[in-house]
Amino acid sequence: MKKFSWRKAALVAAVVPMMALSACSSTGGKPADTGNAAGGGGQAVSTPRLKVALITHASGGDTFWDIVRKGAEEASAKDNVELLYTSDPEAGRQAQLVQQAIDQKVDGIAVTLATPDALKDVLKKATDAGIPVVSLNAGEGVSQALGAFTHFGSNEQLAGEAVGTRLAAEGYKHPVCVIQQQGHVGLEARCAGVKAKVPGTEILYVDGKDMTAVQSTATAKLQASKDADVIIGLGAPITLTLLKSVTDAGSSAKVASFDLNADLAQKIVDGAVLFTVDQQPWLQGYSAVDALWQNKRGGFKLGGGQSVLTGPSIVDKSNAADVLKFAQQGIR
Repeated sequence: MKKFSWRKAALVAAVVPMMALSACSSTGGKPADTGNAAGGGGQAVSTPRLKVALITHASGGDTFWDIVRKGAEEASAKDNVELLYTSDPEAGRQAQLVQQAIDQKVDGIAVTLATPDALKDVLKKATDAGIPVVSLNAGEGVSQALGAFTHFGSNEQLAGEAVGTRLAAEGYKHPVCVIQQQGHVGLEARCAGVKAKVPGTEILYVDGKDMTAVQSTATAKLQASKDADVIIGLGAPITLTLLKSVTDAGSSAKVASFDLNADLAQKIVDGAVLFTVDQQPWLQGYSAVDALWQNKRGGFKLGGGQSVLTGPSIVDKSNAADVLKFAQQGIR
């Protein structure tokens, strides 16, 4: 397999905002807001007011989605967009939210495709109605087939393989990869990537909507699996909970992660977490809204039919202090 380049991925991600100007609650960790709550700080464009729906599979209290939404709000402020943000982790209800956006005659839809089969029919209704669609975060492999003209996110299989390669190089042989939403294509791909490079990897499914259950399930697994040498969370709140499980189990397992928030960045600075793989969710939200505006503005389609990568980007002890200041602003 072609060797994955962190440098190339980081460069692609860095280019996204310039192009654009340039494994999650109904609201993430803060209340939902219709309309444009962002303060972009710059002069808004003079193009006609647009209405864009951002529909995700977020589950309650996951700070990841606050960051996605913050990027979307900032793009909305710049682009004279009324942003309608809704979400639901249950696939059927997410599909209903897409239908609701169609009924509202929005000018564009940005949607996550964690469970693509459930959204296939309703997204066809959107494109049949002439509503442009972009996808973000999850579903890179099926995005184009479901009618999205581009996708913003990380290649999750490659991200998982890169994590597995790093863990193998550091001598880890028995990772436990914790999936907080069974059937989520992106989360499954992450752990599959790790397992491809470290065959001794075990998958542990937990209920990501119940952190008490996450902690107890992971604790029991670590108590039963004495050879587990690293446990991997696929989201910052999950990983922070896994730190408690390691302590509760009296385990010597190290902790690694995907995704990021300020608390997790601090844990990496402190040495409690080995590293995380950041997919830069602020860029996903910002770019998705901005791409829909650009499409209305001039028929532009970013990506040339290919996904636009926003990651993976490694955050470890060498750069976590620099990233932390942005995480504290709620954009990393």
